[in-house]
Amino acid sequence: MWTVRKYVTSVEEVLHERGPALASPLRIGTAAVVVNNPYAGRYEADLMPGMEALNELGREVARRLLKALDAKPDEVEAYGKGAIVGADGEMEHGAMWHPSGGWGMRQVLGDTKAIVPAGKMIGAVGARLMMPLGHVNAAYVRSHFNTIGLSIDDAPRPDEIVYALAMATGGRPHARLGGLAATEIKGEDGLR
Repeated sequence: MWTVRKYVTSVEEVLHERGPALASPLRIGTAAVVVNNPYAGRYEADLMPGMEALNELGREVARRLLKALDAKPDEVEAYGKGAIVGADGEMEHGAMWHPSGGWGMRQVLGDTKAIVPAGKMIGAVGARLMMPLGHVNAAYVRSHFNTIGLSIDDAPRPDEIVYALAMATGGRPHARLGGLAATEIKGEDGLR
């Protein structure tokens, strides 16, 4: 059902953010897969089979990203996901990635507690997707609210979808605006 045209992976290392150098670089990465859209150009009432067929792809993209980050699952502190649907598709086709990408990534990381924030859009070739990031175990950890962008020069074509995941090994460099600290997480409900 889903045919992969390509995978795209990117990792950046942040050494400082105007302030003092970080004790260890913050690594933020994205991994995306470009697939055909089997629903392009038409309305399909039942998208559930397509969504379920994405489950293994979600885990595969998460494994590729973790490897690219050169990180162990417990070293990932923030994550996000997103989709760019080509012009012949609809927003709901991007929404199929919510459980497949989100749960796939959470499984690879060891069943983290917090919901995976998401961004999705209809876009032309080369469109830039902005994916929100949040802490992996507690959504209220303000220091880990961040965003990372992704664009692919030749995707999505009108009959394609770009599904993407993002991970980071920490929060914003020099976060100092209060809120729940990562060291104060109780880990009971994915919020605090």
